[in-house]
Amino acid sequence: MEKIAQKKILGGVAISLAAILWGLDGIVLTPRLYNLDVAFVVFMLHLIPFILMQFFLFHEYAYFKNLSGQSWLALALVALFGGAIGTLAMVKALFLVHFQKLTIVVLLQKLQPVFAITLATFLLKEKLRPGFFIWATIAIVAGYFLTFGFQLPKLGSDHNMLYAAGFSLLAAFSFGSSTVFSKWALKEVRFETATFIRYGLTALILLPYIMLTGRFSELSEVTTLNWILFLIIGLTTGSGAIFLFYFGLRHVKASVSTICELFFPLSAVIFDYLFNHVTLSLVQWISAIIMIFAIVKLSLQEKTD
Repeated sequence: MEKIAQKKILGGVAISLAAILWGLDGIVLTPRLYNLDVAFVVFMLHLIPFILMQFFLFHEYAYFKNLSGQSWLALALVALFGGAIGTLAMVKALFLVHFQKLTIVVLLQKLQPVFAITLATFLLKEKLRPGFFIWATIAIVAGYFLTFGFQLPKLGSDHNMLYAAGFSLLAAFSFGSSTVFSKWALKEVRFETATFIRYGLTALILLPYIMLTGRFSELSEVTTLNWILFLIIGLTTGSGAIFLFYFGLRHVKASVSTICELFFPLSAVIFDYLFNHVTLSLVQWISAIIMIFAIVKLSLQEKTD
């Protein structure tokens, strides 16, 4: 029992560290690739790590033949939602706000437990307590006030923020779904194999779009700083963080992991202040605290069952 408890603690620490790396990525690194096309950025952020993995994870190909059709389906869904759709939506949202409201975009993305816990009840047979609907509603309402305060969104002056909020919610749905599909896949698949396949499949999913739309022409626009950022993200906040996340997810429940993932928005607030000198208003701080509290309540429900 003590060994199991230690693995759970280690898993929680790994997910928390991954979340902090994601906060650094969302606030400091990825937004500085704004001079490039969104789809091209997401494609490169998956292709480069996958190429680098060939040098030290080439043996993972040997495990492919042992995977069931269900595992391949789960991994394909992870790549589609967590890799392609979720990352595209998140990067698009970050680019839309032009370094002005990065924290808000990141915080909105943390509504993903609303989607993750709902999906977990169907795929992982995890119980959904009645209080879920109350806390989910509170989290969503708080997310609105975090974004727009006491004002109604104005399509004229605030259209970028409105679109960014929409993309953030799409990212929340996609990443929430990916968390559940990842837990499903990790019942059979090693976390190293899952990471390897996720990056390869995501690059493969995006490749036809990149080719058909002529996005490879973006290569001529890539600066030295862009290449450095691609490598840093690929080795640390990208594949490195995913390795940590999948390792941790093997030892904790899908909904419990969302508590550890709250280090993502918390670190984002700190990084945004340190690097961009941006802070939230009083209304936004209150909304963020209420939203995070509601998310914690949602996540703790399963833990107490």
